Amino acid sequence: MSDFLSDVQFVTPGRGRDPGRWGRVVLVLLWLTMGLVPMWFAVGDLELATGRVGTPGTLRVISCEDLGQGRYDCKGEFAPDSGGAPVPVDASPDSSAGDVVRAQLTPAGDRAVPAGTKGVLAALALPSVGFGGLGFLPYVIMYWAGARRGRRAAVIGGWLVTAAGAAGMLVGLVAAYS
Repeated sequence: MSDFLSDVQFVTPGRGRDPGRWGRVVLVLLWLTMGLVPMWFAVGDLELATGRVGTPGTLRVISCEDLGQGRYDCKGEFAPDSGGAPVPVDASPDSSAGDVVRAQLTPAGDRAVPAGTKGVLAALALPSVGFGGLGFLPYVIMYWAGARRGRRAAVIGGWLVTAAGAAGMLVGLVAAYS
């Protein structure tokens, strides 16, 4: 272990722990990005799950192929509510062969996702992660700004927001895999 100690001094900043004004701005912007990007990516799935876009119908999962390492490729048939011939589609990888669920066909017509409450809760799992990740950002900003008042409330709020995000993520995952 002592053989590597001489290398540590070159990794550790010599001027202290503070990243400086521009470093703080960059860190806050990165933190905001990491919290907001999952929300932005979930918009399409939420629009599908709520029925705002796509074609409503019924998905019947025909097969699921195990790709290894916990990954699956599922195929199904989507029957539109308006009638017509069933369309071959990719099904959600958390499906099982034989599942029959209410679903929405994407506008491209290549994939069907669960609709209704199950679909909405599953689609909210990703934004919940981003929301929970933003919980302690106000405290960090207050700390760097030197504010003494309200930091305790920011910590309590951070715990509440992070807990709400974790709960939303768990509910979404349970909905997706049940």
